[in-house]
Amino acid sequence: MNIAFIVFDRMTTLDFYGFFDAVTRLSRIDAYKEKVTWDLCATTKEVKDDRGVTISVNKTSPDLAEYDMIFIPGGMPTRQLRNDPEFIAWLQTASDSAMKVSVCTGALLLGAAGWLEDKRATTNPTAYELLEPYCKEVARSRIVKDGNMITGGGVAASIDVGLFLVELLAGAEVAKGIQQSMDYPYYRTGVPNGDYTV
Repeated sequence: MNIAFIVFDRMTTLDFYGFFDAVTRLSRIDAYKEKVTWDLCATTKEVKDDRGVTISVNKTSPDLAEYDMIFIPGGMPTRQLRNDPEFIAWLQTASDSAMKVSVCTGALLLGAAGWLEDKRATTNPTAYELLEPYCKEVARSRIVKDGNMITGGGVAASIDVGLFLVELLAGAEVAKGIQQSMDYPYYRTGVPNGDYTV
């Protein structure tokens, strides 16, 4: 599985890193036989998050069609980026990617790309109203899977979404093992479509 992690200036890094940490641990687990690779992708060679941390990017505006999955974190700039035609056109190069995942207001960008029509989705509770025009139903849930779209709630839900994807790909026992290695007791395995609240 080849993953594109979409990053952008003033994003919320925990939205990104909780998911990144859980999912990329699959690359070190013998029980998961599929090779897991990834790139940090942006429209610039580096980005600064909303606290001033600089992140180096290894792919600048790549064709996202080459990835099996894209992941989009949130942050205040999603409110502007959803109306940026060039940025959205770049995201849309991932139209054929098998899976699309967001955390927090990253869902607004999935919506702006047209991928949440007729789907249930969630986002940070402070942005439910902003998400409404893009999807069939805004679910007040921590994680929602609808087809090949997985959306997560606000910020710390990133860890749960990462563990949910691990469970989806590699099974509950692998997810529990990664959860234990992260010392994160809050995720619950075995929830259909990950649609739960905490």
